[in-house]
Amino acid sequence: MKKFNMTNVTRAINKAGFKLKKHSPEILVVAGVVGAVASAIMACKATMKLSDTLNDTKERVEDFHADETNYTEEEGKKTLTLIYSKAALDIAKLYGPSVVLGGLSITAILTSNNILRKRNIALAAAYTAVDKSFKEYRGRVIERFGKELDRELKYNIKAKEVEETVVSEDGTEVVEKKTIELADPNTYSPYAKFYDDGCSGWTKDPEANLMFLRMQQDAATKRLKQQGWLLLNDVYDMLGIPRTKDGMVIGWVYDEKHPVGDNFVDFGIYDTNRASNRDFVNGYERTILLDFNVDGNIYDLM
Repeated sequence: MKKFNMTNVTRAINKAGFKLKKHSPEILVVAGVVGAVASAIMACKATMKLSDTLNDTKERVEDFHADETNYTEEEGKKTLTLIYSKAALDIAKLYGPSVVLGGLSITAILTSNNILRKRNIALAAAYTAVDKSFKEYRGRVIERFGKELDRELKYNIKAKEVEETVVSEDGTEVVEKKTIELADPNTYSPYAKFYDDGCSGWTKDPEANLMFLRMQQDAATKRLKQQGWLLLNDVYDMLGIPRTKDGMVIGWVYDEKHPVGDNFVDFGIYDTNRASNRDFVNGYERTILLDFNVDGNIYDLM
């Protein structure tokens, strides 16, 4: 017989509680929506019964006026007050449950929004701390070793010796060796996305794809300058790329006097250190992995 272990039970309960807390915003929204619908249905049913309450009140008032001579002025006022008070109480009983349920539903939705807002603030703060630390590190590298070394480290650029056949002045072919710089094809930012089949404007013609991307890149820069900011998701939309959670806060900020970035949008098309990019620009490839020069969390930069 398996021995009962209280620790395992406690751990399972705690994990279940954490998962419930994790999904509490979704649960509250669903509960709020269901409650709002139920509240509306209850209100409709109460309205169907309202005519009976009003007719009953009307009959009581008519009976009172028919027998009004048997009441003194003060007794008449009290009797009318009681009649109308009872009518108000009956109406409150009819609509009370739907009003209470509607209030609870609104509270659930607002609470869900508040939980998500606090989580987003915490995530933004965490990202800002990491981003600031990384930028300070890169700044120290540039200050001590220069921008060239920083670029080599960022893209893991390495020198590679290749052979190239060239035609000499006398028409003979000569094999020459030369050293080129190549970036690590696996070194991209987390916001890089493929522009391929399924994206807006993509065709089987590499030149048409290049022209479309250049036009969209220029359009994105123009939009950035016009409104002063641009989200990464906005650029994804222009290219037919699915939105991401990061794209809701990451983007560009335009500031002509005190620039925080490049002040323009770059898709990374002409990164000549990448062989795949050169092939795309030269018309040998239809698809390219775009790596955007985002400035960071625009909510902290503005």
